[in-house]
Amino acid sequence: MAEASWAQMTADERRAWRISQWRNPGLPFANPEAEAEYRARVDRILAAINLEKPDRVPVCLIGGFWGASWAGLTPYDVMSDPAKAAKAWTDFNLEFRLDTQCSPLFAAVSAPMLENLDYRSYSWPGHGVTKEASFQYNERQWMLAEEYDHLIADPSDYLLRVYLPRAVGAFGGFANLSSFCDFIEMPFSSFHMPGWGSPEMIEGLERLAAASRSVGEWWQHMGGMVGGLMAAGFPGYFAGGSKAPFDILGDTLRGTKEVIMDMFRRPDKVLAACERLVPVAINWALKRPGQLGSPVIFLPLHKGADGFMSDEQFNTFYWPTLRAVILGLIEEGCIPFMFAEGHYNQRLEAIMDLPKGTTVWLFDQTDMARAKQTIGKVACIQGNVPLSLMYAGTPQETEEYCRKLVDTVGEGGGFILDTGAVADGGKAENLRAMIRTAQEYGRY
Repeated sequence: MAEASWAQMTADERRAWRISQWRNPGLPFANPEAEAEYRARVDRILAAINLEKPDRVPVCLIGGFWGASWAGLTPYDVMSDPAKAAKAWTDFNLEFRLDTQCSPLFAAVSAPMLENLDYRSYSWPGHGVTKEASFQYNERQWMLAEEYDHLIADPSDYLLRVYLPRAVGAFGGFANLSSFCDFIEMPFSSFHMPGWGSPEMIEGLERLAAASRSVGEWWQHMGGMVGGLMAAGFPGYFAGGSKAPFDILGDTLRGTKEVIMDMFRRPDKVLAACERLVPVAINWALKRPGQLGSPVIFLPLHKGADGFMSDEQFNTFYWPTLRAVILGLIEEGCIPFMFAEGHYNQRLEAIMDLPKGTTVWLFDQTDMARAKQTIGKVACIQGNVPLSLMYAGTPQETEEYCRKLVDTVGEGGGFILDTGAVADGGKAENLRAMIRTAQEYGRY
């Protein structure tokens, strides 16, 4: 689409265009039945997002490694062998037939790519954790307190020349580069170039090339899997991701302990950094190569949960810039999908300040009846079947829990049944009970 025509479109027109791309993906379907099922699934999800009544309650699964465990594979297996991963998730999706694809892209990232990058901010199966475990974040002070001004002045320059050399070994040589602004005027360019020939930079570029080749092989299998499932009638759900500005700062850069102290010691810097990260967070979701496969953008929310900060702190440090990101994505025709991890019972009234029918909120341990009476008036609610129930409950207990959700949260539409957290596994019979409840009991 031409840039000028996009700039002239309203937010509603942009959303309609993105939805049309989602409903009409431009690929050959396996047969007319698969094409009809694909569009029926998209329309079912869209009706829920629009706070309308679809034919029945949609059912999804925000899956982690469940596709692997169901196939008898370890997380290490599927992160090391993309062919095995693609087959495992293809079989899983065709077996359980949810309303959107249960994607491996959350979990089964290419381990060879991470190895080649010398990726330090996470441990992954076989690299820092056992082959049977999921990945783990290595929280540390990746950004120092005295570096706030650099981040605020130029986030891209800070990330490239300071953060990445610490967190990703292949970028080590970038720490020795001067600003890319040196190329604006010819006399300064010669001061910039020596860093590109350093041994650390040459080794890093070789690592980056190897990582690119690794992920290229990975995408050959994963891209084929996603396209094959679409052709079989299963749409993808969200096509991009971003984060709350405070979470970028607190999760990725400063670390939990440091950002808590920063709210007291340097609150003005925290606020300025979060405000500066708003356009970064919006562009993060939108500036990837190619068109988005769906208008839905995933935002995992971490440090805004109950108990992490007070209501006053939430309304000062967390919500204003998250809301700005949400509104920015809506303006671009996207549908922000907030994964509200933990409890959000204290936040339900605050987060209602959004345009009606434009967002999705997946709740983990939040009181769903209260959520329906608050945020549910303006946004679609998704969740919150406990993972403990999926692992240790019975099919009857699972069905009873899901029926209660349908009765209390599904009334009038605007509800999608799902687990409350990313699922690395569970009992297949309990997943079937959850799906069956939506398909049979959850009819409007």
